Amino acid sequence: MAQHSNILSLDVGMKRVGAAISRAPAHLPQPFKTLQNDDDIHHVIKNIVEEEGVTKVVVGLPRSLAGNTTEQTAYTEAFIRALEGMIACDIVTIDEAGTSVLAKEELQRRGKPYAKEDVDALAACYILEDYMSSGAHR
Repeated sequence: MAQHSNILSLDVGMKRVGAAISRAPAHLPQPFKTLQNDDDIHHVIKNIVEEEGVTKVVVGLPRSLAGNTTEQTAYTEAFIRALEGMIACDIVTIDEAGTSVLAKEELQRRGKPYAKEDVDALAACYILEDYMSSGAHR
């Protein structure tokens, strides 16, 4: 296991989970990978946490435009509860409002072909950037 203070962020979807990471000492968020959300997803994340020396996991919590809970909010909260029992680091949530839209717009601006997986990983990066800029990681 790596001996770092790295932060992993997750953009949880029903089909895929986008992941981004910031590695110590620089803590610059970068897209990491997109994972298939299947029966093994929690074990896959557990392995990433251990292999990458992750000390905190930031999960984007979706809400409606009015700020209310949605079906996806409940799904993400259940996902977090299942993950909490498997990993030995803190899990925090942050509002993920608009991150997927921003990611898609950014990839379109680049003018190169991209896949849905690219959107998910970049959205996770935006979630991590929001968390880091909030100062909560200190």
